[in-house]
Order: sequence, then C-alpha cells, then structure tokens
Amino acid sequence: MELLKTVARQRLAAGQGELDLGLGPSAGGPLPILGSRMAVLVDALTHAYRVLGFDAAAGGDEVFAQLVLARIMEPTSKLDSARVLAEAGVPAASYPTLKRHLPRYADPAWRQRLSAVCARHAGLGPSSLVLYDVSTLYFETDEGDGFREPGFSKERRLEPQITIGLLVDAAGFPLAVEAFEGNRAETTTMLPTIRVFMTAHRLTDVVIVADAGMVSSANQRAIEAEGLSFILGAKIPDIPYVVRAWHETNPGRDIPDGLVLTQPWPATPGDHRKDQVIHYQYRADRARRTLRGIDQQVAKAQRAVEGKAPVKRNRFITITGGAKSINRTLETKTRTLAGWKGYVTDVVDTDPAFVIGAYHQLWQVEKSFRMSKHDLQARPIFHHKRESIQAHLAVVFTALAVSRWIEAETGWSIKKFVRTTRRYREVTIKAGEHTLTAADPLPEDLATAINTIHTHRPAHQIEPSRVSG
Repeated sequence: MELLKTVARQRLAAGQGELDLGLGPSAGGPLPILGSRMAVLVDALTHAYRVLGFDAAAGGDEVFAQLVLARIMEPTSKLDSARVLAEAGVPAASYPTLKRHLPRYADPAWRQRLSAVCARHAGLGPSSLVLYDVSTLYFETDEGDGFREPGFSKERRLEPQITIGLLVDAAGFPLAVEAFEGNRAETTTMLPTIRVFMTAHRLTDVVIVADAGMVSSANQRAIEAEGLSFILGAKIPDIPYVVRAWHETNPGRDIPDGLVLTQPWPATPGDHRKDQVIHYQYRADRARRTLRGIDQQVAKAQRAVEGKAPVKRNRFITITGGAKSINRTLETKTRTLAGWKGYVTDVVDTDPAFVIGAYHQLWQVEKSFRMSKHDLQARPIFHHKRESIQAHLAVVFTALAVSRWIEAETGWSIKKFVRTTRRYREVTIKAGEHTLTAADPLPEDLATAINTIHTHRPAHQIEPSRVSG
C-alpha cells in the first residue's frame, strides 16, 4: 500500500518543481509554535495609549503602560496582571520591579502629567464645560486609618471608604481624579479638585456643571467668589414666581411638554456676584412619575389618619396634639411643582436649551464612574496604604481615558471591544529554517473599528524606559 502511494505521488508531481522548505524528515509531525499573542487587541490598546500621549507623559515607562493594558483587558490584582499580560503574549515586568515603580505613580506630579494629557485631548479653553461628581470606594476592613474612613455611602455600606471626585468634559472624557478621606462631605470636594485642575492647566475660567445635591449654599457662594461660571441643578422649595404666573395666565390649561420659563436673578451691589438666571423646565414624563408617587404617599397618609395603618414617616401627615390630618397645602404645592426642574447659571446670555443640555450631560460622569467600578474594577481591594491607593487610581484613570477614547472612535463599548478582539491571535510557527506568522482574518465590523483606531498618529514617539526584572 505504501509503495502504491509513493508511485501515485510521483506521477502527480511529474514535471513539477519542488519547493524545499527545509522541513527535513520531521515534516509529517506538528510544527512548533514559537509564540502566540493577542496582537489585534494589544496593538490597538497600545496605539490608543500612545495617540493620547500617555507614553510621553509617563516617560516611556513600560511598567505603567503594561498595568494600564492589563487593567483594560482583565481587571485584577497587580500581582495577577503578569498572568493577564502573559496570556496576551506581552512580556511582563517582574513583581518586584512593579512594586519599585508604584511610588512614582502616586506622586501628584505624575497624576498632573496624566491630567495634562487629557486636558490637551479635550481641547479645553476659557469657558469650557467641566462636569463634576463624586463616588465612593469601600474597603473590606473594620478599622479606619485617617484616609479610609466610614462615611456617607450611596451603596449603604458601613465599611471604611474613600471619596473619589471625578472631573470630565462634556463628552465624558476624564480630566482629573482626586481621592479624599471617606468621611469628608461630598460638597467640600468639588472646589479643591477644580482649583488644582485649573492651576495645573493655567485655565482662567471654566463652566462648572454639577448636580444640585453636590452644591451647598456655601459651595455656590465659594464658586461665585472664585469668579467661576456655573450651571447647577436648582432646588425648588417653593412655587417659583414664573410658574405661578403661568398658571394664573393659563387657568385650566395643560402645561406643554418641554415648556421652559426663565426667571432673571440680577445681582445687587452688595451681592458680590454676577447676574444669574434660573431656567425652569417642565417634562410630562417627570410629572407623571412624581404625581404617581404623591398619590401613593397621600393614600398611605389617609389610611394612617383613619387609623387603618400605623403612622410612619410621611411628609403629608400633620400631627397637632393628638390629632392627625393630611397637609393639603403641602399636597397642593407638590402637585403644582410636579414635572418642573430648575437650572441656575450665571451664563445669562446663553440659550436655555444649551444650559439644560449641558446639565443633562452629567450622565457622562455617571457612565465614567460605572466603567471605572465595573469594567475596570476600580475598587482597590488589594491596596491598603494611601500611596498605593493613589498609584492604583492613576492606573485606573489612564485606563478609563483610553477606554473612553476607543468607545468614541469605534462606537463599540470597551467591554464588547475587548471581548471580541481578544479572540483573534497572531501565531508564530517554526517551519524548518523558516519562521511563519499566521492570523485569523477579522470580520468586517471589527476590521473597520481597528482601522479607525490606527488611522490616528501617536502624539509623540519616544524611547521606552528600561525595565529590569
């Protein structure tokens, strides 16, 4: 049988030249694989990192770049990041080398260089919009240490935590991050973060956009004293004059969805502030949700007044002596205010639609926080000292910037981008005296996304710093 196969091969190859690949007698066995890497993913992330200018800002520090790549590909501990990089085919620095590098990443000057890269990318100038919000990261420990301290937690947790202030541009691209003690009031974190950012980047004025809950009256006075411009959510404790006037002028008429009423608030000589305006916008959906809640609370209050249910915390119940009654004045006021939201600003010559639209971009900060907490696993589980926590946040901040840039350029979520791209590997094979490279072809949508990333040129080309293991 083998003889017949040999004769058949000779007849098929008759008159044809034979390419010598130098495979030798072992041609029938499997070819050795010299290397395998997630080339598409690694090259795309590395290119984005360089396009934004982080390579130059970090002085070509390869360890920092590796930590950022690993954080995007698979958030894990610093020790386990070597495994993530090895699986991607990236030679990783040793753990002792990584630990030696961490203190420099905690240096405020290091974080300022990273922030400067982001500010340049965002193209900030006078009166640029900056959005601010805070969140908390908790630690699984019982004892505070002056930095990690129990405080108000949106997640209703009792463990020690730190407070994180995040500044982003109108598109949600991160500009700066600051860490504060866990028991520090949220409202006291905004101005320090903005002052440091403006000083570092020599900005004379920005327009601060923040939620009403972030701005105490003292905070607003401080913003005004600094001469900064702002767009803030306005609390509405009472029925505004312009809303009352509209109802008096339009008795019995339904409020048009999207109606905006503007109330000027000129400064007096003793106010030490600029003129302001408050825009009140009515949304029908918001009104429906609010009225549904009012109906439920009033119904509960009615049952409590009738003795059919225990008296619990309910703002519509008034107790005078031993008598319980429903506060109909408060009910009327809350029903009148249902659907209205206020926006106060000292940018008085701007169209109300711009002011309201800028405020509603605050969801971009929330998205960045969600990405940081979930996609990038920002909670520093394995860090205990303030220095290492600051270094960890520098890595997460940079990973967030790279992720947001890729999302903006490709239209893909970073989660989808990493999950899809990591499946495509580049394999290097030894075939006799020859070294061959093989890779699966990319689907059209992924190829388009990758091409979009690589059309951008890196901000600077520099020599990477040497890393000794």
